[in-house]
Amino acid sequence: MSEAQAVAGEVSVVRDLTAFQQNILVILSEEPMYGLAIKRRLEEYYGTEVNHGRLYPNLDDLVEMGLVEKSELDKRTNQYELTEAGHDALIDQFDWMLAKFVSDDERADEVVDLVESYR
Repeated sequence: MSEAQAVAGEVSVVRDLTAFQQNILVILSEEPMYGLAIKRRLEEYYGTEVNHGRLYPNLDDLVEMGLVEKSELDKRTNQYELTEAGHDALIDQFDWMLAKFVSDDERADEVVDLVESYR
């Protein structure tokens, strides 16, 4: 498989992620975390309980896709970390969203102001 085919394959996988999976990637972009910490962040975002039965299969899928790396902190706790491919997936998603959202100078200024507020 050529590099172009590999990159195209990664992009198509990223675009097929659920919003829940994308939210996991966003959370992991801050720092590596163990499962319970990810679960808590998702619960804060959604304002409701997130089932283990929903979280861990999605984390496993993201690991399988190469977007997240799983390592063992101790015998009972796994840590999850965004991979370079996961980072690239988020950038690709932001790029796509911005290309659709920024339709004029006013909207571009809104995005610039938003980004500046986080500096």
